[in-house]
Amino acid sequence: MISRAKGEPVELVEVVIPDPGPGEVVVDVIACGVCHTDLTYREGGINDEFPFLLGHEAAGTVESVGAGVTNVEPGDFVILNWRAVCGQCRACKRGRPHLCFDTYNAEQPMTLTDGTALTAALGIGAFADKTLVHEGQCTKVDPAADPAVAGLLGCGVMAGIGAAINTGAINRDDTVAVIGCGGVGDAAIAGAALVGARRIIAVDTDNKKLDWARGFGATHTINAGELDPVATIQDLTDGFGADVVIDAVGRPETWKQAFYARDLAGTVVLVGVPTPDMTLEMPLIDFFSRGGSLKSSWYGDCLPERDFPTLISLYLQGRLPLERFVSERIGLEDIESAFHKMHAGEVLRSVVIL
Repeated sequence: MISRAKGEPVELVEVVIPDPGPGEVVVDVIACGVCHTDLTYREGGINDEFPFLLGHEAAGTVESVGAGVTNVEPGDFVILNWRAVCGQCRACKRGRPHLCFDTYNAEQPMTLTDGTALTAALGIGAFADKTLVHEGQCTKVDPAADPAVAGLLGCGVMAGIGAAINTGAINRDDTVAVIGCGGVGDAAIAGAALVGARRIIAVDTDNKKLDWARGFGATHTINAGELDPVATIQDLTDGFGADVVIDAVGRPETWKQAFYARDLAGTVVLVGVPTPDMTLEMPLIDFFSRGGSLKSSWYGDCLPERDFPTLISLYLQGRLPLERFVSERIGLEDIESAFHKMHAGEVLRSVVIL
């Protein structure tokens, strides 16, 4: 499924997948979630390198591998990721591979039948029967997992869970607030519940989304269209503010709410993605007068080879309700409709089954 030009509906076309070269892997895609990032690609919000082969929240089976591939073999069930760390850059060498500055993708392009090179969304391009990726983009997990569920760790769900557990470092008995209860925000709520947060406060302007949040472990909900979220979070935390506040929206107004809704030594985690034109103006004294941490979370600061198998194991044990994120299962021909449903807030995730 490709996007030829900014804002145009996606098209179902034939794609040519080359044989895997050194370090490359061909994966038979079984399922792929429809993520807001795919819509952002279609709208030209990432870059203008059209045509795009969309899709990146995917799980599938390794079909073939190129020379030198050692971490997977044909038949392995894998989740695809867009952060294949290099192991050699300054971040990796300092023991911070989740911040890798030189991540890998496949060297060869996938193409249209006329030879036109395609830009794979986030280096994956999984709205297709098969895709070509770097071996480091494949993480082997338990094949007992439902592919429609497992693939969602490839982006949004991992971003939210990681924002809570990895970036926010939420501990047992912490108080937590999450602003924005779409897929990423609800994943952050699920992560906070998983590690035993004492109080989890969900904030949104949509009561349907607040209902979703309760299903993932929110203990309290705030409709920000009816109540002041900062004052209400403080009221729910003995007047102090939350230990960790996660902004899963990524707008100046929600970040300010997160900043003022945290305890004096609390942590703010920005995981919602702002647009380049957004700016923030605040009194500098407010930063000086509060301790704690102000963090951004990119892909949940995850390491796929560490986090994916663990989260899949917790899901299979019934301790992490990843299946709740799958709102509907669709075909490739339904992707444009899924974009509309996602934009309208009608679904957490539509998942393409191939």
